[in-house]
Amino acid sequence: MAFALTALGAALAVALELLEALAIVLAVAVTRRASSAFAGAAAAVLVCVGVGVLLGPPLADKVAIQPLRLIVGIALLLFGMEWLRKGVLRLSGRRARSSSYEEFEEEREALEREEPVGEGFDWPGATVAFKGVLLEGVEVILIVAALAAQPSRRTAAYVGASVAAVAVVALGAFVHRPLRGLPETELKYVVGLMLTTFGTFFCAEGLGYEWPLGDAALLVVLGVWLAWSQALVRVVAR
Repeated sequence: MAFALTALGAALAVALELLEALAIVLAVAVTRRASSAFAGAAAAVLVCVGVGVLLGPPLADKVAIQPLRLIVGIALLLFGMEWLRKGVLRLSGRRARSSSYEEFEEEREALEREEPVGEGFDWPGATVAFKGVLLEGVEVILIVAALAAQPSRRTAAYVGASVAAVAVVALGAFVHRPLRGLPETELKYVVGLMLTTFGTFFCAEGLGYEWPLGDAALLVVLGVWLAWSQALVRVVAR
C-alpha cells in the first residue's frame, strides 16, 4: 500500500509539473525556433540533474533516520499544503482552474508579440524555455527527493517519477501540445492531499510517534485531510 501511494504521488506530481514545463517549451518551439527551445530545455534538464544528484540518496545516506523523517515530513507538508491551498481555492471557484493547454496558448500569444526571430541562435526563446523547465524541474526534484529519502520508499518514488516523465515526453513528441480537457485542478488537489498525508505521517515519526496501524495509518491520515479540505471547499465557496 505504501509503495502504491508513494509511486502514485510521485507520478502525479511529476506529470503535472512537467505538463506545465511542456506547455512553455512547445509554445516557444511552435512560435519561434524549435531548436532553440529544445536547447534551452535540455540545459535546464542538466541543471536539474545536478540538483538531483546533490539532494538525492547521498544526502539521505548522511542523515540519521529519525531527523531525516522530520526533515522530509516538513518539506512534504510545505509542498502539500501549498498544492492543497490552491486546490481548495480552485474547487471552490475562488481561483481559476489549472490548465496547461491554456498556459500553452497564453505563452504562444505572448511570444508572437515579441520581435521576430533573426538569423542564428534564438537566445530569447531559449531563455524562456530554460526558465520554464528549470522552475518546474527543481520542484519536481525536491518532491521526488523528499519522497525517496527513506530507503523503503525510494524505489516507489523513482518508478512513479520515471513513468510520468516518459509519458509526458511522449505526449509532447506525438501530440505537440498539452492535452485539452485534462482535469488538472482535481489531479493537483489529489497531489496536495497525498503530499500532505505523507508529510504528516513522516513528521509524526520524526518526533518519535509510532503509528498504531503502521503504514495503514496513511489511509486514516489521508481520510482526515480529505474531510477537512472538502469542508474548507464548501465554506470558501459560500
